[in-house]
Amino acid sequence: MSRLRRLTEGGLLVLMLGLVAGLWSAAAFEQAVARRAAAFRAPVVGAEVVDREGLLLRPFPIADGRWRLAADAGDVDPRYLRMLLAWEDKRFTDHGGIDAVAMLRAAWQSLRAGHIVSGGSTLTMQVARMLEDLPTGSFAAKWEQMLTALALERRLSKAEILSLYLRLAPYGGNVEGIRAASLTLFGKEPRRLTAGEAALLVVLPQSPERYRPDRHPAEAERARNRVLSRMAGLGILDAREAARAKREPVPGGRSEMPMLAAHAGERLHAASPTRHRIDLTIDSALQARLEAYARKKAATLAKPVSLALVVADYASGDILAEVGSPDIFDRERQGFVDLTQALRSPGSTLKPLIYGLAFERGIAHPESLVDDSPGDFAGYTPQNFDRTFEGVITARRALQLSRNLPAVELLSAVGPSRLVHRMRRAGARPDLGDRSLPGLAIGLGGLGLTLEDLVRIYAGIANSGLAMPLHIEKSDAPARGMRILSEQAAWYVTSILSGATTTTKGSPGEIAHKTGTSYGYRDAWTIGYDGRHVVGVWLGRPDGAPVAGLVGQDSAVPVMKDVFARIGPVTRLPGPPPGILASAGAGLPPPLRRVGRAAEQSRAGLRPEIVYPPNAAAVELGLGEGAPSDLYLKVRNGQPPFTWYVDGLPVDRGELRRQSQWRPREPGFLTISVVDAAGSAASSRVFVK
Repeated sequence: MSRLRRLTEGGLLVLMLGLVAGLWSAAAFEQAVARRAAAFRAPVVGAEVVDREGLLLRPFPIADGRWRLAADAGDVDPRYLRMLLAWEDKRFTDHGGIDAVAMLRAAWQSLRAGHIVSGGSTLTMQVARMLEDLPTGSFAAKWEQMLTALALERRLSKAEILSLYLRLAPYGGNVEGIRAASLTLFGKEPRRLTAGEAALLVVLPQSPERYRPDRHPAEAERARNRVLSRMAGLGILDAREAARAKREPVPGGRSEMPMLAAHAGERLHAASPTRHRIDLTIDSALQARLEAYARKKAATLAKPVSLALVVADYASGDILAEVGSPDIFDRERQGFVDLTQALRSPGSTLKPLIYGLAFERGIAHPESLVDDSPGDFAGYTPQNFDRTFEGVITARRALQLSRNLPAVELLSAVGPSRLVHRMRRAGARPDLGDRSLPGLAIGLGGLGLTLEDLVRIYAGIANSGLAMPLHIEKSDAPARGMRILSEQAAWYVTSILSGATTTTKGSPGEIAHKTGTSYGYRDAWTIGYDGRHVVGVWLGRPDGAPVAGLVGQDSAVPVMKDVFARIGPVTRLPGPPPGILASAGAGLPPPLRRVGRAAEQSRAGLRPEIVYPPNAAAVELGLGEGAPSDLYLKVRNGQPPFTWYVDGLPVDRGELRRQSQWRPREPGFLTISVVDAAGSAASSRVFVK
């Protein structure tokens, strides 16, 4: 390049600066600045999903795939800000967008060198270049930068302009802004940075591809150290701190962006793609522990078996952790499917609500005797899981053993529609398929529910029967609970599920839980709760295929216990509310001692029974031989007095004794009946001759 050409370029820069000064008050210049100020639009930033404390769970890139996150001065280390302004624009707070001193120095340097050495750009001018995607080294671009910088200063505060820089500064590849850079380079937010980290983030935007530490570590280290030396010279860092920072290794690669509660974040972002911030009730520390546990646990399961977890604070309804699958990128386990939202058969997990409704309505008590024996319920003939029967046992024991027959009998008394209604009051959305009215089969898993639905139901039982709205998004609106069980009924259920052997007055223990296994070993469930948290666990195949040996007790209970261990110390279950009936056997009111078929069996034991003549007997009385004998009639059980009938006609009334007699006139078949004082009857059909 000739000296004349170098002088010309330098002169043009000086001329340009002169034009700026000359046109400052001109109408055309004013219109140009005003037009740019009016046209300003804040740059789009990626959506963020944050936890209950505002910590980042998962960010989303903007539409073109760039990582760009909202940031302001409060999001970064104050030392970084001091270093940035000292390095890039020490008069940032004083100038109006253009630093005349810096521009004159840049013009003089360019004039002496014969080419542009530095542009004298302020932070505002750099923001203008980023906003308009302007090239460097061009006088036309520099002029546009200055016009836009003046417009920005007119439209925005200094803090807002600084925030734009913190969002837009390039860091190589598809990474823009201080937060995205700090997350990908150091795996953390930029609120607390070492001196070396801060210096690297200061210098990288000057030449983001040339100084990328994952590609050019030596160049990155030299550039960073120049910043550190300068900061030491300016007194921002002391010499020892700067020397120590120079020994810090530069990052050798880039980290993945955070992706905690990925399924929940994806679901909510898809529902509201224009929202820039989604605040969740998730506890990020607990979420991280459970996601790590789920990945470790999944490694012990044969693919494609997967698992899902939900943890909630049942008093508030806050979901504290939600693991939709062990790994969202695991294709063999269809990790992209959010299994907390998948409709599945709940198996036996609805039995506690059935029993709770029976307790609430006075149909049964935990110590009531129920019948676990084969039965027919309007054509529905359920079987127990193990194909065996316990006979007459207490309701407490029947629920603890998860017997099917007593549960179906109690559901028949309570009503399937009432069960569905209470589930819906808890916020669950049961899927009844193509049935308009629910049947008894729903009590054993004949409907569709999600893991979240079951956690809603159990949260209501755990919270003394009051179901608070289960939610994963934070809300300032006051929550209003819906009662699904009375306090007493809910506590009876808790006492049973915690393993208590009797209804007592104290705390029933630490953890109450119920398991479930769906038909064909497709789903294994455990829902448990202590004095504060409710935990839901599901295991199975995402495609719904059977898994041999997959049983809630064996597969899901150990996972539930592991989850509680990772939550922290267990909170003991509360004691009973007022109104609890802590009695058993004869201490119960007579209608509650035996219920359903067990009561019928008890009443059958008091009914009259014809001892003689027994049914289908042939009795020789000598009829037709001239001296026939009387037919003796004997009854046991029942309440006297008794009335005897033969072929429908009374033959003896008001008999207090249990024995009577009557003489037939001729041989043949007879129907003999007896009715006691309570109206109970017995009959036998005999042949006399």
